[in-house]
Amino acid sequence: MRKLFAVLLALCLACSMAACAGGNTSSTSSTSTTSESTVAEDSSVAEESSAAEDSSASEESEASEAATGDATVLSYEEYMAAELNTEVTIQAYVQAKQSYYAEQGTATVYLQDQDGGYFAYDMACTQEEYDAMTEGTCIQVSGFKSEWSGEIEIMDGQLDQIVEGDTFVAEPFDATSLLGTDELEQHQNEKVSFTGLTVAPSTDADGNEVAFLYNYDGSGTQGDDVYFNVSYNNQTFSFVVESYLCDSESEVYKAVEALEVGQTIDCEGFLYWYEGANPHITSVTVTG
Repeated sequence: MRKLFAVLLALCLACSMAACAGGNTSSTSSTSTTSESTVAEDSSVAEESSAAEDSSASEESEASEAATGDATVLSYEEYMAAELNTEVTIQAYVQAKQSYYAEQGTATVYLQDQDGGYFAYDMACTQEEYDAMTEGTCIQVSGFKSEWSGEIEIMDGQLDQIVEGDTFVAEPFDATSLLGTDELEQHQNEKVSFTGLTVAPSTDADGNEVAFLYNYDGSGTQGDDVYFNVSYNNQTFSFVVESYLCDSESEVYKAVEALEVGQTIDCEGFLYWYEGANPHITSVTVTG
């Protein structure tokens, strides 16, 4: 009986251990299955996230390319080196603009970057775009590099886009000492200043010596461009207040109308070129 009892006890213990072992195997199998499922789900989520990021980056890149177009944006050096009558695209900052020509949907804009100045003549843009082009705003312009009586400009141009981001307003370059030199032309279309100039006489239609003329030949009336002569180092130069840039109500227009021959003045403006230096003046101060 004791032997039989011992045998039965041993059998019971063996069955119990087998049951436990089976339970552990089932539990391990279940845990393994759950872990594999979690890894698969994590992998799937990671792949979907990566795909979404790649798609987003691709869309942003395409949007950027669409905004700038296929044109290559030229540096100032590349722009100046480009052949005349070739298509060019530049990005520069608005320094000033002439009045909007609604009938044509155009405006003439004075532009500059840290390397040089540009003159965009009759650039196509909407009224809304024109209003948004405040001083310092960066814009992209495409057109044809042209020359007219020595003035390098962008003709038949259009506003491609207003470039969001930084702004830039140039400080006037003091070009006084360069008046009458070949070096002055290197600063064409830049914002410039001149100091210590003497108001020289102009001759009107009746042969009278006057301090200024309406139109270059005196044929105009108030509201037209105002021309005046200045002398420096025994040379005489013709300056002009463009009425589309600074109209008859502007301070500079009225200041020129009040000039007297022999006065000493300082000026600021943009170094436009017409058969030589013919700055578009935006400020005149009488100093003596």
